[in-house]
Amino acid sequence: MSHIKSVFLAARPKTLPAGLVAVWAGWLVVTKYAAHFPELNLKPSVPLAILTALSCVCIQIACNFFNDALDAENGKDTARRLGPKRMTAGGQMSARAVKLWGCTFAALAVVFGLPLVLAQGWVVVAIGVPSLFFAYAYTGGPYPLAYHGLGELFVMLFFGLVAVTGTVFVQAGWQPDFGMMYCCASLVGVVCGALSCLLIEVNNIRDREEDERTGKRTLAVRLGDSRARGLAMAFLLVPYATMRQVSFFLPSVHWHLLWCAPILVGGLILLKLHTTPSDRRMNTLLALSALHMVLYIAALSL
Repeated sequence: MSHIKSVFLAARPKTLPAGLVAVWAGWLVVTKYAAHFPELNLKPSVPLAILTALSCVCIQIACNFFNDALDAENGKDTARRLGPKRMTAGGQMSARAVKLWGCTFAALAVVFGLPLVLAQGWVVVAIGVPSLFFAYAYTGGPYPLAYHGLGELFVMLFFGLVAVTGTVFVQAGWQPDFGMMYCCASLVGVVCGALSCLLIEVNNIRDREEDERTGKRTLAVRLGDSRARGLAMAFLLVPYATMRQVSFFLPSVHWHLLWCAPILVGGLILLKLHTTPSDRRMNTLLALSALHMVLYIAALSL
């Protein structure tokens, strides 16, 4: 396997919709408020949105590289792994090289984030620094979050609330009149966080038996297979259970034919959560969960 291909696979491109969708959702909130409440004098910026997306994705890629190296070093990835092959554990790359790539993408996140700091000041720094720290602390440091059943909390916060409300702040800053918009952003952040948590829960259900053997105490390990699947179903249903609240805060949300797509895919996910064994077949369910996330936000956008 070529070095370029190994780097590409270690970045885990299939996971990247989580970060991109959160920024998309924040952009969605700002543009809808700008269109329906001209008195707020909002001026959404496409360049700032692109830089926010790039910075967010770079942080996510850095997290994926650190996860690849640290899981191998800590003995959490083994030959029995059912998910996509890891580059460090598989011997395609050294842990040092993978960590260097993680640091490179963390540095790129800072570079892309500098114009955001210039636009909105120290609050962006207060968002970015913890995000970079936890990209490493997810599986590194003295108390790795993923090894103690806190991965879902991390995802809910940083790929939900922080990413969505942070995107809104970069676009709009803060004024007292923006209170309702930030309530909307927080609610949409919970929706995005739940959709991202579905991804990690499916991943952890697939890897539950190996994680238990290697001492990686994910929430799926702590709950057991049946209750972990129930939690995954709950994450899937949160966006639909909160639809009435979202439609109250987010202007021009209405039912249309495009909603059939996420609803059908969501129904298929529910069925497969009941029937798919905890083996490599869960990878199909993981792909469906990523597709559902994109379809849901696309439907919300119209």
